[in-house]
Amino acid sequence: MSQTATIDRLTDLHNRYAQILLSYLTGFTGGNRQSAEDLLQETMIRAWRSLESLPADPDHTRRWMFTVARNVAIDAIRRKRTRPREVDLFESDVDGPGPDTTTDTVLAVETLRSAIGSLNRSQRLVLTELYLRGRSADEAANRLGVPVGTVKSRAHYALRSLRAAVTGDVAGVT
Repeated sequence: MSQTATIDRLTDLHNRYAQILLSYLTGFTGGNRQSAEDLLQETMIRAWRSLESLPADPDHTRRWMFTVARNVAIDAIRRKRTRPREVDLFESDVDGPGPDTTTDTVLAVETLRSAIGSLNRSQRLVLTELYLRGRSADEAANRLGVPVGTVKSRAHYALRSLRAAVTGDVAGVT
């Protein structure tokens, strides 16, 4: 299959099935759209890898896509159940002010605590894996059950939000 044909086929699959699969996968994630989007992305990657053997008939293709999406979701659920409980970055306790603590330090800690609390759960989990546990992006992706690109993207936007909150540059975050 030529590169153009591959791109056309993937575009067609995405246009036809992405929205309905996203709705379907949202049910597996308890309504968490971001997790459902990650599962959809994995479903589309598997479709791309199996493009040559994908059924040509639209009815069979639809069944195949839903089966793959279901398997991806079940795999994610199983991975989550076998991992130990994850500690949320927001749950970790920052030591309170000591006797030599300045007002600026207290304000900085409270600003950072507030900024971390404003991140969504998936961003806090990525930061926990990368910065508190010292894992690489690949290791964090394996532990969280998401693609490496998702880990990098979440880390980027989380750090951007934290930087904006600490520096007060709200206009820098879109």
